[in-house]
Amino acid sequence: MNRYPRDFRGHGPNPPDAAWPGRARIAVSIVLNYEEGGENNILHGDGQSEAFLSDIAGAQPWPGQRHWNMESIYDYGARAGFWRLHRLFTARGIPVTVYGVATALARNPEQVGAMQAAGWEIASHGLKWVEHRDMPEEEEARQIAEAFRLHHEVTGAPPQGWYTGRCSMNTVRLTAGTRRLAWISDTYDDDLPYWAEFGDHDQLVIPYTLEANDMRFATAPGYVTGEQFFQYLKDSFDTLHAEGAEGRAKMFSIGLHNRLIGRPGKVAGLARFLDYAQSHEGVWFPRRIDIAEHWRKTHPPARFERPSAMDRARFLARFGGIYEHSPWVADRAFDLELGPAHDSAAGLANALARVFRSASAEERLAVLRAHPDLAGKLAQARRLTAESTAEQASAALDALTDAERESFQALNAEYVARHGFPFIIAVRDNTKQSILAAFKARIANDSAREFAAACAQVERIAALRLNDILP
Repeated sequence: MNRYPRDFRGHGPNPPDAAWPGRARIAVSIVLNYEEGGENNILHGDGQSEAFLSDIAGAQPWPGQRHWNMESIYDYGARAGFWRLHRLFTARGIPVTVYGVATALARNPEQVGAMQAAGWEIASHGLKWVEHRDMPEEEEARQIAEAFRLHHEVTGAPPQGWYTGRCSMNTVRLTAGTRRLAWISDTYDDDLPYWAEFGDHDQLVIPYTLEANDMRFATAPGYVTGEQFFQYLKDSFDTLHAEGAEGRAKMFSIGLHNRLIGRPGKVAGLARFLDYAQSHEGVWFPRRIDIAEHWRKTHPPARFERPSAMDRARFLARFGGIYEHSPWVADRAFDLELGPAHDSAAGLANALARVFRSASAEERLAVLRAHPDLAGKLAQARRLTAESTAEQASAALDALTDAERESFQALNAEYVARHGFPFIIAVRDNTKQSILAAFKARIANDSAREFAAACAQVERIAALRLNDILP
């Protein structure tokens, strides 16, 4: 099987109604990353100093050495930045989700106590704030288990949410595989939560952000002033709040770091945004665990049989009849690069149509000839496929007067004699009257033009049939 794992469809063109509490137009999720004391440092058993997300432009790791300036910047986050942010959020009554690196939490007990006293959610940010890209899978799994253990030891409870950040291709699968998490956030692929399937386990994913994130103060392109950060947050909020007013409520994640946004000149922009957001109606400030609990209650996981996960026999049994009496179309489509994007009616219709379009003219002609006449002898003898029977009935072709039946039979005979295949039209898009009008209009076309028209109608019929059985 040639299967492509990335999911480009997500919720599709019509995402679910978030139905936030109080019919809020927008859910603003504030995330505070607590990494101070968990970063790369030879004191922590690492081989070099930290070089990521600080105010040192172009920082590089120092192998085998402590980097005093880098440590001092991280220390500022714990000593000053955190408390400034704690006052900011508690004064406004805004709850926060903390992405807490387990080793950092262990080294910062007063801050942990303040988080808990404020009712903040403390999720896991992994065991250490280090790169996981090249970490062996077994070692990453060990560190995940140790992060659970240490988090529970330090905070008194295991984490219910997870975000590694500097993750590997294995991270999401490994964290979901623990089956211990209400949510995970190592994705950036949507404005709403969604369910991901890992074997028989349904894992809730709450996507995060790297753009509405104060890390842009330490990366290029990025923010220089708090006003720039405010403006970006405001523009994002305004867009999402307006969408929520139109019945398309979304989630807005904002990522923060003590050592970055906790600086006086930067935090002013965040404070301005919070004042702006709180001045609007229909704004919900949840912790991520609140979002998870709401989503599980309002939109529980709903599985369906996915085409991209079927074996060939099941795929043919399910879709072999989509193209009338032509299972070879589905058989060839099975060998395409199918993935989550083809688990919808539109996606699989496209895959089947690709096979049909790339087939020889003789093969496509055989598909056309496999279609029954409209209101013909097979229909009268009740020998149509179940799909064709229902389709013809939808336009009342099973309830014709004697005169109408004679008219259809005469047109069928004339059309086949002229073009060499039956007249084909997606009857579910039509009425008895419009079908007769199209019949009379198309019968005079040249056969090449009519062949193309008939093929297009075959694809349309297939798409309609798939709409009945897939999302």
